[in-house]
Amino acid sequence: MTLDIREYRGMVGGKEVIIETGRFAQQAGGAVTVRMGDTMLFCSTTMGSPRAHLDFFPLSVDYEEKMYAGGRVPGGFFRREGRPSEGAILISRVIDRTLRPLFPKNMRNEVQVILMSLSHDKEHHVDMLGVIAASTALTISDIPWNGPVAGARIGLVDGELRVNPTYSEMANSKLDLRVSGTAEAINMVECNADQVDEDTMLEALFMAHDAVQDILALQGKIREEIGKAKNEPSTDDLDEALLAEVGAKVEGQIRDVMVSHADRNARREPLQQIQAGLLEAFEQKNETTEDEAAKIDLKHVERAYDQVMKKVVRGRIINDGIRPDGRDYSTIRHLAADVGLVPRVHGSGMFIRGETQVLTIATLGTPRDSQFLDGLSPEDDKRYMHHYNFPPYSTGETYPMRGPRRREVGHGALAEKALLSMIPSEEAFPYVLRLVSEVMSSNGSTSMASVCGSTLALLDAGVPIKNPVGGIAMGLIKEGEQVAVLTDIQGMEDHLGDMDFKVAGTVDGITALQMDIKIAGVTREIMRQALAQAKDARLQILDVMMQTMPQTRDTLSDFAPRMESFKISVDKIGAVIGPGGKNVRALQDEHQVKVDIQEDGLVYVAGESGAEVDRALEKIKAMVEEPEVGHIYTGTVKRVESYGAFVEFLPGTEGMVHVSQLADYHVKSVEEEVSVGDEIMVMVINIDGTGRVRLSRQAVLEGWDVEEAKRRDAAGSRGGPRRGGGGDRRGGRRDGSRRDGNRGGDRRGGDRRGSDRDRR
Repeated sequence: MTLDIREYRGMVGGKEVIIETGRFAQQAGGAVTVRMGDTMLFCSTTMGSPRAHLDFFPLSVDYEEKMYAGGRVPGGFFRREGRPSEGAILISRVIDRTLRPLFPKNMRNEVQVILMSLSHDKEHHVDMLGVIAASTALTISDIPWNGPVAGARIGLVDGELRVNPTYSEMANSKLDLRVSGTAEAINMVECNADQVDEDTMLEALFMAHDAVQDILALQGKIREEIGKAKNEPSTDDLDEALLAEVGAKVEGQIRDVMVSHADRNARREPLQQIQAGLLEAFEQKNETTEDEAAKIDLKHVERAYDQVMKKVVRGRIINDGIRPDGRDYSTIRHLAADVGLVPRVHGSGMFIRGETQVLTIATLGTPRDSQFLDGLSPEDDKRYMHHYNFPPYSTGETYPMRGPRRREVGHGALAEKALLSMIPSEEAFPYVLRLVSEVMSSNGSTSMASVCGSTLALLDAGVPIKNPVGGIAMGLIKEGEQVAVLTDIQGMEDHLGDMDFKVAGTVDGITALQMDIKIAGVTREIMRQALAQAKDARLQILDVMMQTMPQTRDTLSDFAPRMESFKISVDKIGAVIGPGGKNVRALQDEHQVKVDIQEDGLVYVAGESGAEVDRALEKIKAMVEEPEVGHIYTGTVKRVESYGAFVEFLPGTEGMVHVSQLADYHVKSVEEEVSVGDEIMVMVINIDGTGRVRLSRQAVLEGWDVEEAKRRDAAGSRGGPRRGGGGDRRGGRRDGSRRDGNRGGDRRGGDRRGSDRDRR
């Protein structure tokens, strides 16, 4: 088979994108590879037959993170890729949210988009490259689709906005903004930031949209040259006559209920009665109809009812300025907050907005509790995690609970990003942090309620966050040229509206954005208005939160681990760990603590008892302490020679006490004064250029200071013996006894180490 391989080159923000077609997957509907630098993605798109009895569009987008792309063997027992990582799920969601609004309305053909990494240079990001790859594959395929789209990343490095910065550049960026769009409008936004103001954010959004225009034009050119003819989609459009009949029967009734019942619970029963009556009427009509083909599918009646409901709700909003619960466009529902609700946990916070209620629990852990990341990103672990759970009871439903779904992973990641820049550094607060948001009740924007609940939980746990973070969800109703931007959307407005735009931030700026839309795109003016309304709402929410918890607690929970940290020289790590980990294990067993040592020499000691943590720290510090001239140490005699004694005064560090420095009187024989195993107190009087240490016992007995020690050592003098110095000092023994030939018992007592610390 002869391959028709073609290569196309375009630019995004000054960086070249290479698109190749025809090399792989000839049986797919469309397939391409897209490359930037040495990062290369493959994407295939295929359309199947329509799936019967579906009331949604069966689109699946899957990004497969292949470890071979980065020259790595996967972790785990099987050493092969398994379930997608959180990072891969988030990339799949970003691409899905970009593509989905551009498929024909009511399309029911199954469409599958599969992307996989072929090569990764650890410099160029995958997600926005994946948007370009998926769009190009769909554009040249036979699949009906209203693209193309393209995506770009914007960073804020050294005060300058940059398009598609690399991983290394993003390390110092205050902004990580991902934007996708068509030639006319933006249709997807994902962002985390470090308190970026609204004007800068708008500039970055528009810069991203401008940056993708060249690659959009290139996709149009590729379509003209090699694009396949588009197949007709299988759609499940409602019969216009049925829609009109249903509207005539129930539109007025629905409007009356919506006008008279602003409360969701109050209108639930009358709306259910209207729908039940409608279905009953059509069921009776079917019973009197002999022609089976003329009978009306009751599922179509239900869909028609939903369409009429949508028309009524949107009409009241856009024409009358009244939302389902009676609010105007910018009013927020009732707000409430609380902390310290759960005993024994390290911190807890609850946030309520209308019928949305989220409880967040904060847990503090040690460095070994950090999450290991087995992916292509340069990051190999993370110390701050946020998990989000959306159980069925939160919406009054029942369904099987089988672990977190993609939506829950995405919402948890959004809340995590919203607080990421506010988390204190590891040096300032060495704990690992895990937040879990439990959605107790849901009627719109639980992800932003999770941001608020998480802030409260962190404050309650005593975590010194830089600034409290609040979040709000914005909505949009667009009918022709009429536009309504809604603050604090509830579930019905999210379901029936055109946009879900989540904005989180502090009083000083934005920390996270996420936008999903159901229409082709939103204009720059809509983005500007949405950000302005979101800022006003965010400040109101933060005010309520701060009234509940104005600042972080001064102390940690009694149930949180106590942890201290300090840094040691890298070449001392081995001394602390010991052969086969012997020293560390002994410390942990003796003091019931956890000891973690990082590659850069940062040592963490954590345990339930603060006193035991302090004792373990003291021992580690003794292991790595460097000798200093003038300091006094308690040491153990390791070796005796005719000219002096060798004393280990720090773990692994020895020095020599010359015979002339063993006492404050004349010593005839070293062996008569000290023996191997004796504990004596010594002062460091000199460290030469090769690291050899000279010690003096006489300096301790006579109370020399640092300068005296240096002067005596330089002069080569011991300062003269003090003959008959008295029983209390003779021999320098801690018990004050004169040397009487008895080498046992008191003079080697274990309590001498404590005396040495006191004296130091």
